[in-house]
Amino acid sequence: MGALASTLGSIGASKDQENGGAKGADREHIITLGREEEEDEEEEDNNEEERKKRRRSSNKKHSGETLDCPTCQGTGRIPRGQENKLVAVISCNDQRLKPRHTKCYVAAAVSLCLLASVLVLFFLFPRSIVLSPVSVTSVYVFFTPNEVAINITNILNITNQNFASVQAYNLTVQALFFETVVGKTNIHNVTTVRPRSSEMYAFVVPIKLTGDLGLSGYCKSPGKVHTLFLHLQMSMTVYYLAHFEQLSLDTFEYIDCGANSTVPHTINPHPP
Repeated sequence: MGALASTLGSIGASKDQENGGAKGADREHIITLGREEEEDEEEEDNNEEERKKRRRSSNKKHSGETLDCPTCQGTGRIPRGQENKLVAVISCNDQRLKPRHTKCYVAAAVSLCLLASVLVLFFLFPRSIVLSPVSVTSVYVFFTPNEVAINITNILNITNQNFASVQAYNLTVQALFFETVVGKTNIHNVTTVRPRSSEMYAFVVPIKLTGDLGLSGYCKSPGKVHTLFLHLQMSMTVYYLAHFEQLSLDTFEYIDCGANSTVPHTINPHPP
């Protein structure tokens, strides 16, 4: 019994020694960690103090040339919430105010504007509308006891040299024998001429020859020659490029007033 008690006592003592050793090791580890943290904090404090010293020394060296920013106090940071209130001042010599290829951009913009202006002037500049007689296509003669009625079909050429359509209105035609008006016609809506094209327009001029001038007897005479020369005065209103324009044309033509034997033929405008 005495030997067993001594054995158990030695085992308990060894356990107590092991537990005490483990506790001691834990305490030493905790103490080591605390010391490392303290050293890290001291190192950070030392670094911060060195930075402050450098700032102070640099401020002392350049105090005569530079000043701290009154907004950020030299820290390079502005208070939160003032981003939309503060205005940055940029020097006139700053490169941000002198972007590259500025002259090229300005020259290109000016060139495009000039080109657009030239094109607009070229396409929208009013050009002339030309009237020209073409031919006499047919002549129909009707005899009555007191007069001779003649229907003359003429073709008129309308040339549009513009880059816009032309509306033709109010074509007025007078047929004169010397100074006497023997026929007249008026057409309100004539035609539409497309850009850069020509349009042929046919119209009829009714003529009445009475016995006042002796033309009725001349056309009814049994002779073979019944040629009648007429002077045509034409005027027409055209609308294009937002403005109206009045056109006029004088021409001469000849017909056979004794029978329906007039051969279709071309006519020439009156010389200027």
